[in-house]
Amino acid sequence: MQVKGTAVASIPIFIREKFGEEGFKRWLDSISPEASKVYSSSILVSSWYPLKEILVEPSANICKLFYNGNLSGVWECGRFSAEYGLRGIYKIFVKFGSPGFLIKRASIILPTYYKPSAIEVIENTRDYAILHITQFPEINKLIEFRIAGWMEHALEISGCKDVEIKITKSLTEGDPYTEFQDSWK
Repeated sequence: MQVKGTAVASIPIFIREKFGEEGFKRWLDSISPEASKVYSSSILVSSWYPLKEILVEPSANICKLFYNGNLSGVWECGRFSAEYGLRGIYKIFVKFGSPGFLIKRASIILPTYYKPSAIEVIENTRDYAILHITQFPEINKLIEFRIAGWMEHALEISGCKDVEIKITKSLTEGDPYTEFQDSWK
């Protein structure tokens, strides 16, 4: 399983902005030598990296070091990743498109960050959507929370207010898919 460099590149920026250079160095010292090597160099946003070693384990350390083990750390990191990934022309595209338009593109967006992966839009109304991740061989709670945070902020960028994302089923808990119920005003 692999993760796109765009998702990886947002992590050191997030840590530096949130916890400073000292926090970044502490985090860098807490991750594996392989991950440290990636995060200490120029991350190529167009490259693919091993999911577990380069995203999951370093994300777990973000939660451990800065959030007392709480998964809100990866949710926040996912929100930041949306801000980072949806910039320039993409941000304008999302900002002026409808939330429904963004949701319809979920099956295209998820595989651009994670491979192999698949997500289906089950319901998509004016203020509510249900999405199912049906393929994601190495998914875990950290990834689910990161994706939920990304969805939340992407919907906010598109102009939605009072966005709420609920994970109601989970591949990691033996369900046949991970379900996100998204609502907004």
